[in-house]
Amino acid sequence: MTKTTRVMLAVLAVCGTSAAMAQSSVNVYGRINTTVESQKTGDTSTSVMNSNSSYLGFRGTEDLGNGLKAGFQLEGNFSSDDGSGAGGPGTGFDFKRHSEVNLSGSFGTVRLGNFYVGSYLATADYISMHNHDTGTSADALYAYVFPSGNQISYRSPDFGGVTAEFNYGFGEKGQRTDATKTAAYLPGTSLFGEGEHKGAFDAALNYNNGPLGLGFGYTQAKTNLTNLSAGDQLKEQQLGLRASYAINSLTLGAYYQYYKADADVVDTKRHAYRLAAMYTLGASEFHANVGRAQSYKGDLDGSKTSATQWTLGYNYNLSKRTKVYGYFTKINNGDDAIYNVNNAGDNFRSIAVGVRHLF
Repeated sequence: MTKTTRVMLAVLAVCGTSAAMAQSSVNVYGRINTTVESQKTGDTSTSVMNSNSSYLGFRGTEDLGNGLKAGFQLEGNFSSDDGSGAGGPGTGFDFKRHSEVNLSGSFGTVRLGNFYVGSYLATADYISMHNHDTGTSADALYAYVFPSGNQISYRSPDFGGVTAEFNYGFGEKGQRTDATKTAAYLPGTSLFGEGEHKGAFDAALNYNNGPLGLGFGYTQAKTNLTNLSAGDQLKEQQLGLRASYAINSLTLGAYYQYYKADADVVDTKRHAYRLAAMYTLGASEFHANVGRAQSYKGDLDGSKTSATQWTLGYNYNLSKRTKVYGYFTKINNGDDAIYNVNNAGDNFRSIAVGVRHLF
């Protein structure tokens, strides 16, 4: 092979690589969101630095031609207050926050992996406007029913502002346990179901067009119990509705959720809702929201498991990616409720100031 031939082959190889790279892209992104807080749980007060769901992510797409694209997305939480993995010092970094591979085209998008389901994104996520549903001011009352991981999802194209999404979660004969924090927890109580994951289904509808936004979500998950009542099957269901409307500088939003847990050993249900408002003035945002979870009915009728959470917040946007902010949040628990606390009846309060940067 002559020197000229070798040079020509090298040039062709570089050109081929450049052409291939032109068909795909990979981006690194993330959020660093850290607060200094004065917290009070029950009668105990403490000052802390807190990571508000900081994460690092990678996403990419490849144009396959004829309108078809392949893509991936990986996200992992880390603690921005001490640099450790999301589980604490020594746990390392993982992608349990979000991991997917997908195919998209004129038919919509098919996704495989682990990600938030559509029912949550269509309802509660829209209403937590002040800090993107993170940290100590996150929505403590919403019942997230879908077990994470091993999911297949279909998201439709946008039809005049309307999109639909369907998720199925494979049980894979996996065990839901309290030790691994994967049990079926009855929100706001100390009750939980352990046993074999028997699959889950989720459906969501979104309408977002101009100032009006509407959302609907439904989830069902089944677990063959090994505790509480061995051999019994627990069926959890939730149904959520959301509405939001923007009037010039004022945005109003609300969601309602119905939650039901059905098994031979326990049959109970609960209603919850949240109202939120945001007013923008230049670079400033003023936030207020209040949520309420009613006491359980059915087999738990008479229990004092209600709770109220309310938050006042202020954000100042230094740029499109960076803001400084502060908030006051409080949860008032009923005598038998444990929303965001360990001991029944304790209340929780936090006063926080922080910085959030997106990259």
